Amino acid sequence: MPEPIDLVLLDIGGPVYDDSAYRDALLRAARELAAEEGNDVGEDEFQRLYDERRQLQGGSLRTAVAQRFLTAHDRQQLSDLAERYWEYPPEALHDDVLPALRKLGERYRIAVVANQRAVVVDALRRDGVAEHVDIWAISETVGAEKPDPRIFQHALDEAGVPPSRAVHVGNRLDTDVRGAHRVGLRTVWVLRGEAPPAPTPEQLAEPDIAVRSLAELPGALEELSS
Repeated sequence: MPEPIDLVLLDIGGPVYDDSAYRDALLRAARELAAEEGNDVGEDEFQRLYDERRQLQGGSLRTAVAQRFLTAHDRQQLSDLAERYWEYPPEALHDDVLPALRKLGERYRIAVVANQRAVVVDALRRDGVAEHVDIWAISETVGAEKPDPRIFQHALDEAGVPPSRAVHVGNRLDTDVRGAHRVGLRTVWVLRGEAPPAPTPEQLAEPDIAVRSLAELPGALEELSS
């Protein structure tokens, strides 16, 4: 029998907020840098590249954008500029988030484990998410980004919970599912945002379970515990 779940580790971009906020920030940054060289970044071509990287579930989107539309040495500048523009407006919060968190909070402790700037906490407070969070592991604060085991371990250590009694919920295979599995966590893959447009059977076999919304998460956690 699997061990019961005490702690739910939750990603932010995708599961909680619409990932288009980051996509739009990256497109804006790429266009601004390309314009300095007298070039343009077409939205359709950018979207095709974005979807290609989502489908592959591996490799850096920022590197791919820099290589396609700019130059490889522009990658850091692109990343820095995109982060400056990357903000979640209130309407980016998925409708299923707060109802799911209220239900989960009756049974589990909740940790945020996300590759984000520390200012994301301000948006989470504004939108009523932070009051449901017990443990924080934000990459800018922890000093490690998923899939680095240290960011997952930070959340586990803060909660005093072994990986066998925790599950990570995220929308990427490379950073979320594979990173969490390396630490010994069970995983729930949320198929939205930067999840692939058409997940393959092989991709769907990687997480312990896949869901299409957080409304499905309480039932998924029950299944993982039984």
